[in-house]
Amino acid sequence: MSESGHSQPGLYGIERRRRWKEPGSGGPQNLSGPGGRERDYGAPWERDRERRDGNEEAGTSVMQKTPIILSKPPAERSKLPPPPAPAPAAPQIPAPLDKPIVLMKPREEVKGQAGGAGAPVLEGAAPPPPVVPAPPKGEKEGQRPTQPVYQIQNRGMGTTAPAAMDPVVGQAKLLPPERMKHSIKLVDDQMNWCDSAIEYLLDQTDVLVVGVLGLQGTGKSMVMSLLSANTPEEDQRAYVFRAQSAEMKERGGNQTSGIDFFITQERIVFLDTQPILSPSILDHLINNDRKLPPEYSLPHTYVEMQSLQIAAFLFTVCHVVIVVQDWFTDLSLYRFLQTAEMVKPSTPSPSHEASSSSGSDEGTEYYPHLVFLQNKARREDFCPQKLRQMHLVIDQLMAHSHLRYKGTLSMLQCNVFPGLPPDFLDSEVNLFLVPFMDTEGDSESLPRAGPASSPLFSLLPGYRGHPSFQSLVTKLRSQVMSMARPQLSHTILTEKNWFHYAARIWDGVKKSSALAEYSRLLA
Repeated sequence: MSESGHSQPGLYGIERRRRWKEPGSGGPQNLSGPGGRERDYGAPWERDRERRDGNEEAGTSVMQKTPIILSKPPAERSKLPPPPAPAPAAPQIPAPLDKPIVLMKPREEVKGQAGGAGAPVLEGAAPPPPVVPAPPKGEKEGQRPTQPVYQIQNRGMGTTAPAAMDPVVGQAKLLPPERMKHSIKLVDDQMNWCDSAIEYLLDQTDVLVVGVLGLQGTGKSMVMSLLSANTPEEDQRAYVFRAQSAEMKERGGNQTSGIDFFITQERIVFLDTQPILSPSILDHLINNDRKLPPEYSLPHTYVEMQSLQIAAFLFTVCHVVIVVQDWFTDLSLYRFLQTAEMVKPSTPSPSHEASSSSGSDEGTEYYPHLVFLQNKARREDFCPQKLRQMHLVIDQLMAHSHLRYKGTLSMLQCNVFPGLPPDFLDSEVNLFLVPFMDTEGDSESLPRAGPASSPLFSLLPGYRGHPSFQSLVTKLRSQVMSMARPQLSHTILTEKNWFHYAARIWDGVKKSSALAEYSRLLA
């Protein structure tokens, strides 16, 4: 204790700490003199020295702990949550791209992960730039996608891929077109156009259009069904073009009204039409008191104009027109064909089109191939002499026609008459003979060899005088489908373009001034 009654602070206070810091000082100092208290508590330089000593001690302790607190391996730093990104950059990280980016990582990133986070140099690669911290995983995947991932995303893997590159759309284009099971209406019984057929058409140009004309009951629907999708063994009630039923035959009515449409998987369009100059349609108009259009005053004039409209339409939009007849021959049919050719709409043909097969120059008009089909032909019709006479008659009746009625179909070239030379016919027209359809009754009624003949001949089928019905239908189908497909207009038409073109032609035929003038002359 000092004289003033206070304890000596220098014994336990600053002087003791000074001894730890100054080990070379000699002995204890006298702190009880005057000014000792001021040196212990009040000297400013002593307080500054203490502050400096405290700061140095604290700084020394922090420097010793720096490698432990701040320096961490890159593997641990990658586990830290990513720093907050700016607001506009957040929508640039699409979630569906995680899987393709992980699968398509660049080669450098894969090697970096395999070598470990602490590897200074990758094996087989250049050393990375010094002290470059690895960005977080989310930022790397969202902001720097690699080029292969971008290409895959364009092919339809991403959610924002364009519709043209959608894999579903690509697969739909590779699928075969929808197959028709039955025919549909292209023109109804009121002579109005129907748009339902466009659902079965594609945007491709390799299409063949086949139409048919004929009188009532000649077998137009049956022939078109056999050429398109059916076989003779099938039930006629399942044909794509409904054939005339037995009840309809007994009543003398017609089965088809307007124009029916059917397209095959081979992209061949078949157009079945109502009978031309049909007496059943005329009878229906008279007995049912149907109102005629104002431009027609007589029922028979209206029936004939309907037939001319259909024929002129087929001559404009078809590549092949089949004229079916069941006996040889009706002169009114050829007169009707020439009239339909006269009132046919004017359609320019391409400049490279040659002249018609009939030998005359038709200028810029388009004319289809015309095929005469002799249905229900008898055995004597297949006689070579009778065949030559039929060709000669048709050639003389159609001599002034621009329709391509010769040079595109031949029964001699398809081996129907194997014993006849190619030059047997002087002027061969597009004529084909088809017999009656084979039935069990017909095969049983054929003459067979007598009992006195050899047993071997008794087992052979009866003599027909012509090939079988199925064989001739197959040859006819191959000849029709292999015909040339001339360009219908000055531009190449796809299936859908043909449909719109046919709709315009039908509208033009109904409003044709030539047909109106011809109707006025008939009245």
